[in-house]
Amino acid sequence: MRGSNRPIADIRCGDGRADCYHALSLRHLAILGLCAVAGLNRIVIQEGPVLAVLRRSTIAAMALLTSACGCGAAVPPLDVHDPRSPLLLERAIELPATQGRIDHLAVDVVRRRLYVAEVANGTVDAIDLDAGKVFGRIAGLKEPQGVAWLPQQNEFVVACGDGSVHFYDERQHEVARLVLGDDADNVRVDPRNGNVVVGYGSGGLATIDPNSHTLIGRLTFKGHPEGFRLSGALAFINVPGDGSILAVDRDKGVVIGRWSTGIRRLNFPMAIDPAGKSIVIAYRLPAALARIDVATGHMIASQSICGDSDDVFLDRDRVLVVCGAGHVDIVRDGRIETTVKTLPGARTGLFVPELHRLFVAVPARGKPAAIWELQVRGA
Repeated sequence: MRGSNRPIADIRCGDGRADCYHALSLRHLAILGLCAVAGLNRIVIQEGPVLAVLRRSTIAAMALLTSACGCGAAVPPLDVHDPRSPLLLERAIELPATQGRIDHLAVDVVRRRLYVAEVANGTVDAIDLDAGKVFGRIAGLKEPQGVAWLPQQNEFVVACGDGSVHFYDERQHEVARLVLGDDADNVRVDPRNGNVVVGYGSGGLATIDPNSHTLIGRLTFKGHPEGFRLSGALAFINVPGDGSILAVDRDKGVVIGRWSTGIRRLNFPMAIDPAGKSIVIAYRLPAALARIDVATGHMIASQSICGDSDDVFLDRDRVLVVCGAGHVDIVRDGRIETTVKTLPGARTGLFVPELHRLFVAVPARGKPAAIWELQVRGA
């Protein structure tokens, strides 16, 4: 997923005559209250390529919501070495010569290999989880963002910011390449047939046959897709630039529902329950977690969470939210049960239930970049 590396959001408060510019963390959303008090007409929020314009009524409502939720964890955070923590640090696997933001991860459970898309570094690292170290690297990529393992082909696929999609075998040799147009981002594998589904461009899902490595379908809509999930023929898609969540029928190639995010903005990560009846979405502005009924588009529950979320996972009756503010929130029964400290900028990860592990990508900030391998306990 795209986004700025240091500021979580850039907010411009303007009254139509002059702008005041602030680069700030979502932990300091009191600026919304100041804008509301000042009577400003609009706020333009820039999160990477995602632009959202908030009008005066929305500014006031969001400021009130931010004040009410507090936008901070009410639970004292636990250290990853604390025996009480449901996430215990087993080891930190160093990512040599890796700078800048790290994006998504994928796993080959059988061979116990982890693949890491290092978007700012232009690289993808392959990690041997038994040895606990990097054993291979693909370099020279343009903003690698999404990655997925293809067990039937023994290949992995990487989607890049220049619109290219690359297929590699287990020895990291490229076997195929496609160009979708622009900004190939999240990657999912259709469990029905193994097809690769990639979100890309200013509004599209591309379907690729992983055997022939050919494009077999496109579905278009308005706005760049961020986090999305598959459920049979359906896909549910976060489109933060449009302030919406889409429901699409991929087999028919049509949009069947559009649900506004309302006063919440920057809806990047998404998870779906195994039954396909609800989706869980993490918003960055204000920082909140919402569960939505996919039959109606109505919000079932919502609560405040940590800031700068970029990955969210379901662990039976718990939700794991990975946040660049330096925390993982564990939510159960509509409340934050535990907050576990990571490090600032560690906004992406991968939950692997088969291994009872949560892998969190920690960028280089004073120390080398690393993948934290966290044992997940107490589900």
